[in-house]
Amino acid sequence: EVHLRGKPLAKDVDLEVLARGTPGFVGADIENMVNEGAILAARRNKKAIGMKELEESVERVIAGPERKSRLITDEEKEILAYHEAGHALVQTKLPNCDPVHKVSIIPRGVGALGYTIQRPTEDRFLMTLKELENKMAVLLGGRAAEWIVYGHLSTGAADDLVKVTDIARAIVTRYGMTEKLGHVALDRDRRTMLAPSEGFPATTEHDYSDETAAKIDEEVRRIVDDTFERTVAILKERRGELERS
Repeated sequence: EVHLRGKPLAKDVDLEVLARGTPGFVGADIENMVNEGAILAARRNKKAIGMKELEESVERVIAGPERKSRLITDEEKEILAYHEAGHALVQTKLPNCDPVHKVSIIPRGVGALGYTIQRPTEDRFLMTLKELENKMAVLLGGRAAEWIVYGHLSTGAADDLVKVTDIARAIVTRYGMTEKLGHVALDRDRRTMLAPSEGFPATTEHDYSDETAAKIDEEVRRIVDDTFERTVAILKERRGELERS
């Protein structure tokens, strides 16, 4: 409401929907979104900013502008389509996951060849182990879909793997959620995975032995591998839906 004040808005603009679609946005992000929406409306010779323009501007803020000049082969488009469909299908299968809002294989920003946008229904500040595991499964859905369909993997899951590994390591070292290493915080960082704070360094402190470090690596690998196998099983059950997607 603050950033839209004084802007000509169409009757279809729903602020509650916009709020759900912008989790984690700071004031500058919202201001960016509103300005992008105004620019899009002006380009289309509209007298008011509509919901379509604002939703498109959210995507521009999240993933960057469309890169229509980036040429993608038909083979790559097919891989991307299976990849993004994998994310979406796993997301709809598992409980307590944010609902899918949009799936696209249009390149955006610097590195995004495709993307799946989730729209949270509420703010979350706590997550259970099962919810973290489901979040990892959704992230691995794209890679699992490629594995099922093609029997090999592409580089398209690089960012997903970074996020999955970060979650798995947090489960082991920060949240004390594994039996093998117990209820101990092995890494100490003032930020949290659910609500990262700007201004804090990315480094973490730890004072454990090399033996414990090896156990941590082993547990992280086990969690990721187990989640990947579970994700593959989910998509094999829904192979028909994956093909139709």
